[in-house]
Amino acid sequence: PLPPPALLPLWPLAMMFGLVPVWWLTGTFYLGWPLFGALLFALLLTRGRVPLPPASGVWLLFLALVVASVTQVQSAASVLTFALRLAFYVTALVVGAYVYAAARERADLVRVLTPLTAFWFALVVLGWLAVLAPRLAMTTPVEVLLPGGVVRTPFIQDMVHLTTAEYSARSLNPIYRPAAPFAYTNNYGSAYAMTLPCVVAFTMLRRHGVLRLALLVSLPLSLPPAFLTLNRAMFLSLGVGLAVLGVRASLRGNVRVAASIVGVVVIAAVAALFIPIADMINQRVESSDTNADRLSLYLEVLRWVRDSPWLGYGSPVNVDTVSADAPIGTQGQFWMVLFSHGVPALLCFLAWFVAAAVICGRATSAAGQWLAVVPVVCLVQIPFYGMANQNLAVAFFAVTFAMALAAPERAWPPGLGPAAVQPVAV
Repeated sequence: PLPPPALLPLWPLAMMFGLVPVWWLTGTFYLGWPLFGALLFALLLTRGRVPLPPASGVWLLFLALVVASVTQVQSAASVLTFALRLAFYVTALVVGAYVYAAARERADLVRVLTPLTAFWFALVVLGWLAVLAPRLAMTTPVEVLLPGGVVRTPFIQDMVHLTTAEYSARSLNPIYRPAAPFAYTNNYGSAYAMTLPCVVAFTMLRRHGVLRLALLVSLPLSLPPAFLTLNRAMFLSLGVGLAVLGVRASLRGNVRVAASIVGVVVIAAVAALFIPIADMINQRVESSDTNADRLSLYLEVLRWVRDSPWLGYGSPVNVDTVSADAPIGTQGQFWMVLFSHGVPALLCFLAWFVAAAVICGRATSAAGQWLAVVPVVCLVQIPFYGMANQNLAVAFFAVTFAMALAAPERAWPPGLGPAAVQPVAV
């Protein structure tokens, strides 16, 4: 018999998700992300046949529709941003396939989840940096090396110029909202809501060890930066996710999951005693036109898409008919996909997350049930937050790991699978 193939290495995932502060400081966090996807894809090709995560066909159809929509791009400058968004979509699937295959071939599959905990630590550390130094800004090496015409593109400038927080420079009393390592604070809030369930799941899979202790300590420490983002959709998505988790736990009689939910809620409630988050959100809403701006953008999308429903317009478009200082087709992944790639692409995009929520929802273990919250969180965020960035890979990482954890025992090689997972000190 032929010897079994070597295990897929985990160091590429560790570099990709574990060294986020380095990529942020050098300005490669955005533009370099697809390069890691290419590395993972090359390793999958050299490995040969690997199992694809469930519902991958739906995402491949989505990618085909996105590629077809490039025919609708209206300017040469938009081709660059189109290519970058497409690269993020492809990278997400590659990360998902890599994580799914790596988890299925390991007895101690929890090690596959470790890079995502490093990503969490980066969010906490850089979030606190934004709290302590909210006006910090730096020119990165990538910003210096790129051609001037490319750097002056607002979309590219936001990605390669280093800032810790998002605020209005024209305001006499600006509100500083943590954003690092992302360009926008909404991306930070989105990543936080996606990653929090993964951290809790990891602490349930690892019963002891230094890493588990560090994660438990980081949970309350993460709340001040997260609260100060003032991201309403972040709170909403986490609230819906915890509600779904609570219903599932009560139906299945899982006391451990119910106790963990109570613990998370209590920690958040204690933090809210010291951070007047409700008052701060009300102050921000009263001092800005964010709701009116979003509504005007959404209405414009619905008006434009009637003229090009099948393939959209390839990318967001700047127009003078909206009050918001943003192109139409932004301010939410739902609207971006609908405007840029058309109705069929939007249905495929939503179908993947719905399928993921159903598949992951079958998990019976406490950790699996917490991971099953991630696609629910994503579905709530899709109308409000853009996901054509690193967060889509984070979502695929968590979801495909949950799929591997919840896979039927008969699908695993002898001696492997969830039943073979044993708590190991880290």
